[in-house]
Amino acid sequence: MKKILVYLLWALPALGIAQELNAPNGAFNLQFSLADGTPTYELSLNGTTIIKPSTLGFELKDTEPLLTGFSIVDTKTSSFDASWNPVWGENKTIRNHYNELLVQLKQDKTQRLLNIRFRLFNDGLGFRYEFPEQDKLTYFVIKEEATQFAMAGDHKAFWIAGDYDTQEYDYTTSKLSEIEGLMQQAVTPNASQTPIGKAAVQTALMLKSDDGVYINVHEAALVDYACMHLELDSKNLIFQSHLTPDAKGDKGYMQAPRTTPWRTVIASKNAGDILLSNITLNLNEPTAIEDTSWIKPVKYIGVWWEMITGKSSWAYTDIPSVQLGVTDYSKLKPNGRHAANTANVKKYIDFAATHGFEQVLVEGWNEGWEDWFGKSKDYVFDFLTPYPDFDVEGLKTYAKEKGVKLMMHHETSGSVRNYERHMDKAYQFMVDNNYNAVKSGYVGDILPRGEHHYGQWMINHYLYAVKKAATYGIMVNAHEAVRPTGLSRTYPNLIGNESARGTEYESFGGNNPDHTTILPFTRLIGGPMDYTPGIFEPDVSQYNPNNNSWVNTTIARQLALYITMYSPLQMAADLPETYEKHLDAFQFIKDVSLDWDQSLVLEAEPGDFVTYARKEKGSNNWFIGRTNDEIPRISSIKFNFLDKGKDYIATVYRDGKDAHYKKNPKAYKIEKYRVNSSSKINIPCAAGGGYAISVMEVTQPNALKGLKRL
Repeated sequence: MKKILVYLLWALPALGIAQELNAPNGAFNLQFSLADGTPTYELSLNGTTIIKPSTLGFELKDTEPLLTGFSIVDTKTSSFDASWNPVWGENKTIRNHYNELLVQLKQDKTQRLLNIRFRLFNDGLGFRYEFPEQDKLTYFVIKEEATQFAMAGDHKAFWIAGDYDTQEYDYTTSKLSEIEGLMQQAVTPNASQTPIGKAAVQTALMLKSDDGVYINVHEAALVDYACMHLELDSKNLIFQSHLTPDAKGDKGYMQAPRTTPWRTVIASKNAGDILLSNITLNLNEPTAIEDTSWIKPVKYIGVWWEMITGKSSWAYTDIPSVQLGVTDYSKLKPNGRHAANTANVKKYIDFAATHGFEQVLVEGWNEGWEDWFGKSKDYVFDFLTPYPDFDVEGLKTYAKEKGVKLMMHHETSGSVRNYERHMDKAYQFMVDNNYNAVKSGYVGDILPRGEHHYGQWMINHYLYAVKKAATYGIMVNAHEAVRPTGLSRTYPNLIGNESARGTEYESFGGNNPDHTTILPFTRLIGGPMDYTPGIFEPDVSQYNPNNNSWVNTTIARQLALYITMYSPLQMAADLPETYEKHLDAFQFIKDVSLDWDQSLVLEAEPGDFVTYARKEKGSNNWFIGRTNDEIPRISSIKFNFLDKGKDYIATVYRDGKDAHYKKNPKAYKIEKYRVNSSSKINIPCAAGGGYAISVMEVTQPNALKGLKRL
């Protein structure tokens, strides 16, 4: 490991002297100054302004704000250069290289101290506030964080509405000045939502300037602090941080010494650089788990899509009210639609075993689903008691004999206090029954009532659950939780999050065709998403005649999502009987890797298309995926990333000649070619389509016989 750490210290004799910091390669320049006592920063890239002069500080409850009246006590600069290996990830090795500026401030009138730490990387900026131990400021309540991001123009923005309780919105593409006027139509119904209104948007926010600079604003290492939104001053094009409040309206309870999460700005003239940035991970702490050998990427199927489509039910019976420990399910009539029954789960286990999937997710296995949602019910689940038709012991044995594990499901219905009081027993139940991964859910309004999904109290809960799970050797995939901010570096058992509008919405009316061309630039900047791809039957009415939803995709693009929507946790989400009809296309899902030595972006334009190439960890095999929006395009790629002098077999899964996400989504074609580092290919991508390619190193020369060379 290469590691360099250099410190340079000096005292500033005067107030307001601008401090300058350059990225290691000199591309980015940061200027910090006190403008009439107000902390101010600005950022440029190769002479182009990215962030205009923007102020920093806090409004505090029942005391004077930390906004102005500051003087500089001292500054310190340092440089850091080291490499580290993630437990799983898009690259085997990540370089963490930055120059740092620490500015120590004192508010002269109150004698309170505030530090601001800037880290400038070759691909962008991270900065945070630090409250040192001091006599004048120990316990305090944040009224609002007043961090500004002043834009240098009326950029194109890819945004979702600011909301304290959900990120499950379709993205809107517009100019910054148009956001406020489009806000009302951008807020669509959700199970739990508290829109901020006006021109507030969520991070990660993706922007593109008129002169072709791509800019991303987000946060990293969100711990014991409220999630940040961005509220736009539409006239002056200045974003200001807007923290999620608690039930009382307060934004954060603090005790010095404390640090805030990092605020991040990634920028480049190349869209692919945004996707390849590791700033979010690098601003998090190294892993806190000493032995990570039990943490493994997982490819799974599940008893899920048949419930999402309405073909089957989570509930065992149809009654309006349940009291756990009182309701006697053995005396109730089954509704005949309950999916999590022993016989049905065995079918999924058989399919997983036949096709090499590690786990089977089962939802609706436990008592309480009859009245689980919308009742503001505290004791909603116990996470321990199965329905009469779900044989825990029998399925444990059956799955083990087949070499498959079951994946646990813990839906909290937002009743967080109830989950925490059952958590130890629930995790121990998992260990006792051979479950090592859990999908947790937080559908609905939060209990305690008045708290929000993205407030400080819930942020603490999500991390509590992950840390507690680690003590039991359990991996966590949290749905409806706060969007990730790179904490998977510190807690790699956090192998998945939903935290955005996923595939399930294809059964709730559909996602926009450009959705998966935007998510890599927004939601995935903070960490992997359990997007649950692999839908081969786009007509949902084939499963449920009462559901006329349509999955806006081609089959070829569904394959591509296993590459473009990075996750160490990947689900083949459709029903086994549907995959049986398309086993040739299903082969790609079986073959595709989950863990990577190297990731490259071959083509990218947010809202239009994304093409990734990824090298399988520990092998010379590569996988390529392209997701396309609603406009048909030609994708032109080269294979110059392959080892020179070696031959490979490329299996191309592409849209058929007349493929279209609405008119002909199942049209696909599979072709095989002989390729090497000099090869290139042009592939037509249908509207809402794309392609996937497996590139396997040739070990037997006769395997190339009859294959056309590209």
